[in-house]
Amino acid sequence: MTSRFRISAAAALTACVVFAASCGTATPESGPTAAAPTALGDVPAVRLNFRYEADVPAPPLNDPAPEELNAAVRDHFTNTRPDDILDRTLTSPNKSRIAVVYHRPGDLAAEFRLDIYSSDGKLLSKVTPDNLAVHFPDTIVWSPDSANLAFAAMIRGENGDGPPEPGASPSPTPSPEPVDGDATEPQATPEATPTPAGEPTPTPPTGVLAFRTEQIYLCDANGGLVRPLTQNEGLLYFYYAWAPDSSALVALAATIREWQYLESVANGKGEAFTPVGRPRMIEKNGRERRLDDGLTAVKPVWSPDASKIAAAFEHQVRIYDADGSPPTQASIPLRNSLLLSSQEFDRRQGGEAPEQNTNQPGPTTLPDPTKLVSFNPIVSLNWEADQILNFQTAFIKRMANQAENVFSFARWHRVILSPQAAPAAR
Repeated sequence: MTSRFRISAAAALTACVVFAASCGTATPESGPTAAAPTALGDVPAVRLNFRYEADVPAPPLNDPAPEELNAAVRDHFTNTRPDDILDRTLTSPNKSRIAVVYHRPGDLAAEFRLDIYSSDGKLLSKVTPDNLAVHFPDTIVWSPDSANLAFAAMIRGENGDGPPEPGASPSPTPSPEPVDGDATEPQATPEATPTPAGEPTPTPPTGVLAFRTEQIYLCDANGGLVRPLTQNEGLLYFYYAWAPDSSALVALAATIREWQYLESVANGKGEAFTPVGRPRMIEKNGRERRLDDGLTAVKPVWSPDASKIAAAFEHQVRIYDADGSPPTQASIPLRNSLLLSSQEFDRRQGGEAPEQNTNQPGPTTLPDPTKLVSFNPIVSLNWEADQILNFQTAFIKRMANQAENVFSFARWHRVILSPQAAPAAR
């Protein structure tokens, strides 16, 4: 491409266009124009504009380091629970409760148990019934208001390698069996670990439905009211995040067959399996809405005011209303903008591809993506402020042998959101 067709960085990185809305565009009403909304929550997703800015500084990331084991809980396990192996402690945002993840020697490798402790290290309740196993312990999360704890769980002892049997129904936790007074042979019972005097031992809950694929469960701050928030047998929920106002969760879920197929493909290539799923919004009352049919490995994020959700698919960001009558959604096509900014980035880094044939009839408006080493898909999202949505592009290769992992050409970009101009009065 000749120099006279090169687009300046300022022009290429500040294109302002209207969203391509997947659910259609609202038709403005005739008559006097209403005052333009000033808050993001007052603007439907379909009525947003965006301005793209490339290669910006990395935003402040809310990604705290793993919490160290609570000392009081660790001492309680050491002194009174020698048969239980402590794995993780998660302190609630208000610091009054501690979620405790642990396992026992006979448990499967991917299965864990969950208890709730007070801040001073006293056991308050056992959250998981005997037939329910917690999976994906790294995803367990407190709600911002500290009122609820969300975790993924399924029937204990199920390996998750096969789809549920046709007609299979959820399994409730069995209630304790009554003692047979006519029995003459006393039954041997395992020796219990002595409990300090005056400290009652909580019992696991009963009657909680358990499923054959990972579902999202909720309990309250004291470990009570344990219930499945989702009840979709055959769907596997592997990621979830609370809305800033604690009203709902956004999650990623895939079918068990999709999970199995993609896992086998990754194993055949010697790669580490990276799960992908469809974004879904789940309210605390259990009402669920699938936001998109597309599969993505990028974790969806909430807007700071909890009015919107963003998800990423390759070179596109999609935004969904969390509420509305009806809720709308819109897409931000970023491929062309990323191509142009990647071309400029490669030139600055000294990695420019050879000049294309300048004798071609007419200019080439977009560079060849195969010759741009910095042109990569979106790998993460960060909604910094109501009007600022950051996203990172990078080349990532995760291998079974972690020494062969590749993470390169990581770049941060952002879109600045604003309401569309109000229609002129007729």
